[in-house]
Amino acid sequence: MSCKNIVILGSTGSIGINTLKVVERYPDKFKVVGLTAYNNFKLLEKQAKIFQPTHIGVSDKGIEYLKKNINTRKTKILSVKEDLESIVTLKNVDVVVIAMRGAGALGPFLAAVRSGKIVAPANKEALVMAGDIIMEEARAYGATIIPIDSEQSAIFQCLNGQKRSELKKVFLTASGGALLNVPKSRFNRLTVKQILSHPRWKMGKKITVDSATMMNKGFEVIEAQKLFNLKTNEIDVLIHPEAIIHSMVEYIDGSIIAQLGITDMRLPIQYALTYPNRLDSGLKSMNFVELKQLTFQKPDFKKFPSLELAFYALKKGGSLPCVLNAADEVAVEAFLEGDLQFNSIY
Repeated sequence: MSCKNIVILGSTGSIGINTLKVVERYPDKFKVVGLTAYNNFKLLEKQAKIFQPTHIGVSDKGIEYLKKNINTRKTKILSVKEDLESIVTLKNVDVVVIAMRGAGALGPFLAAVRSGKIVAPANKEALVMAGDIIMEEARAYGATIIPIDSEQSAIFQCLNGQKRSELKKVFLTASGGALLNVPKSRFNRLTVKQILSHPRWKMGKKITVDSATMMNKGFEVIEAQKLFNLKTNEIDVLIHPEAIIHSMVEYIDGSIIAQLGITDMRLPIQYALTYPNRLDSGLKSMNFVELKQLTFQKPDFKKFPSLELAFYALKKGGSLPCVLNAADEVAVEAFLEGDLQFNSIY
């Protein structure tokens, strides 16, 4: 495997930090040429000094700070508001990791695709809003999209080498989040701190809230349909509290291929970076004896109406997925700021 040049949009967030851990393990396989962040410019400074990128994108406030604290002869400091597209389209870039959240990722996502890059998105919003356009452009410009989300990565791996015409059903699994065993009658008393205590994954605040409402899984349903050109009736969701099986694909002969793994985002990140190869992750192997059992249940649409809303938006199509995404961003932000009760998000 030859060395790949990488740009990470959102390098100071959870996905970005884990991506750099993968890069750090294999310095002969990956070279960081671009890093971007918004307000966490002190962490960005540390990352820049370690990985020596040629380009950095940051907020206006961060630009002034970084100009005083890093070697600008080796690293070009650009505006995260204006220059993301120029960073992802650099000629020497092989892989663009989209670890930034929100609708703002759509522009650089499309720019990377139109430059024929390998794009590794952890961002759901862009695919929910404009997945059809992104995939059409990827085909037109020869770009490769390898998702970082653990569930989408699992589907990608289960479909790899198989005939699309032989697919019957895709099962997206969900841990159930922090509220799986909490009665809905208590939802109005839940605090931000309680919601942010996810039992399985360490994630950013927005995605953790979306996990609790199950809107995150709803977005993944829409995302999967766009990424893999699925029909709505070919997608199902299963609650799987152990979070060991990340997704499954059933074929017309009744065979089911599942992807299993420990709950560590470095696994799907490394898969996307090294594809079509695999490298030793250095992570612990799964002990099936200790697992004892794997359980599954149907999602409760009455308890988690956001999941049903996502299926409805996907079925109706048009601008509804985009509207759903925008409404969710506003509602979750209001909850995190203390302006909205949890049970009022949906």
